[in-house]
Amino acid sequence: MAVAGLKFVCKPNLHLPPTPFQCLRKVVPRFVATVQTKPFANQQCSTSFNEEEDKKPSAWKRLNSKELGIRNSMIGMTTKKVLNGLKKRGYDVYLVGSCVRDLILKRTPKDFDIITSAELEEVMRTFSWCEIIDKRFPVCHVHMDGTIVEVSTLDSTRSNVDMEFSHDIEAPTGCNKKDHLRWMNCLKRDFTINGLMFDPYARIVYDYMGGIEDIRTAKVQTIIPAATSFQEDHGLSDSIFPAAHILRAIRIAACLGFSISKETSQFVKSQSSSVLRLDKVRILMEMNNMLAYGSGEASLRLLWKYGLLDILLPFQAAYFVRHGFPRRDKRTNMLLSFFSNLDKLLAPDRPCHSSLWVGILALHKTLSDRPRDPLVVASFSLAVHNGGNLLEAVNIARMINKPYDVTFPELLDPSGLDAESLEAEILDLAESIRGTLLQMTNEYFVSQAMADYPEAPHSDLASYGISSLRTISIGWTKRSSPSLRTTGFRISCAAQPETLEKVVEIVKKQLALPAETEVTPETKFTALGADSLDTVEIVMNLEEEFGINVEDENSENITTVQEAAELIEKLIQKNGEAKK
Repeated sequence: MAVAGLKFVCKPNLHLPPTPFQCLRKVVPRFVATVQTKPFANQQCSTSFNEEEDKKPSAWKRLNSKELGIRNSMIGMTTKKVLNGLKKRGYDVYLVGSCVRDLILKRTPKDFDIITSAELEEVMRTFSWCEIIDKRFPVCHVHMDGTIVEVSTLDSTRSNVDMEFSHDIEAPTGCNKKDHLRWMNCLKRDFTINGLMFDPYARIVYDYMGGIEDIRTAKVQTIIPAATSFQEDHGLSDSIFPAAHILRAIRIAACLGFSISKETSQFVKSQSSSVLRLDKVRILMEMNNMLAYGSGEASLRLLWKYGLLDILLPFQAAYFVRHGFPRRDKRTNMLLSFFSNLDKLLAPDRPCHSSLWVGILALHKTLSDRPRDPLVVASFSLAVHNGGNLLEAVNIARMINKPYDVTFPELLDPSGLDAESLEAEILDLAESIRGTLLQMTNEYFVSQAMADYPEAPHSDLASYGISSLRTISIGWTKRSSPSLRTTGFRISCAAQPETLEKVVEIVKKQLALPAETEVTPETKFTALGADSLDTVEIVMNLEEEFGINVEDENSENITTVQEAAELIEKLIQKNGEAKK
């Protein structure tokens, strides 16, 4: 499924006392933050951007971070080092975006983004290892302590913001230059709750967009009118950003348990098809952020509610339709129950590997297509959980006396299977899951998933998210005896082809091998004439190429192309390449 040798690939990040496949009902509490704020006296100012007298003034606030419950001890140590490095050189520095929101909500931020008055070139001169990434808005990646801290400059977006908008924008032009720069930067952000800026030295949180109030009322809404946010991309011609807004609105609402404002909801629904314009990597990144960080159930509910499940996961959408699950239904089903239990094991700072949630989708679709005996499902799940020991899994499964949910049509009535029949059924389930995975990565099967529902939007996104994941294969091995005790699973996970190709390229270059030299994923570096120093150099080149930091203990385990590629992808996932 998503594991090697029937061990979860994400196991280092997970504590798994129960299997996530236990069909237990879960009530998801909606967390609503109540924030008491006391703005400093005389710190509200506003004027119209177009200086029209009939515009309603927009008040902004600066608030004491202590009264919001923010302590500097909540900031990561590496982030503090970057903040201090810039502050010592006399630059203004702020934390900005979702990390400020999470600090107010007493949540652990996934990462910390810094904005500074320094130019990016000055940031480069401040730290020994950093690079400018040429994104829509250039940012500097500061490499420190094995992590990456993203730093942007207050001036980097000035040319994109200081323009005429097709809608009314009110700027605090009556305030000082620093206020105006901060306001312009916040204006470029997606949602009001992400438009907060925190100065940890002055202990002030700047709220130019009404984000504190929307946190208090647990609401997700765009900073500028949703019609403009999703369609005009803040005056820019690129159409990718608005589609990403839509998926981010779903993700943030699911993660925080917030509602989406009425206006934003209308445009999420009407513009849902625009996600088809996103590239494969972006869709996979957004889907992984929804399902791998502890808010999978809520994400699936919102994707279904707003019609996005039909496009992104049509097999699962067909399941909802087939069983008459209304868009706003608060009840559960087996798919939602699976993710409800998985969510208990995950958190924003403790995600699973993307192949785990894909494996869960495959398991559920397999059961939906052909229901199984509850004992078969429990035994298979426990075998995946415990590393492949079927005998132990079956013994534990037979001792389970908690009743299963009889409302789930994916489960048959218990049939009292004997040991031999049970083994055959478990292995058949594994084989069926492998077939399901092939369907999930085939454009034709995906495009036909909703064929019985002509009103549904057409989607063939197999070539987008899921087929971009690592190849997942499921099999089994039998040794001398057919008994359960000597039967085990082999579930392997291969690295993405493009990663393997890049590793081969680097190895050939480092060892000065002829272009025609055959290098397979299983080829050992020593077989190519590499000594220990060559291996160290290969690791260094891989770090530079992929922007990762390989710990010493990990580098000792890299002996083949396959091992190098798998470690690279694991570290990319760990370092949070898929940022908020």
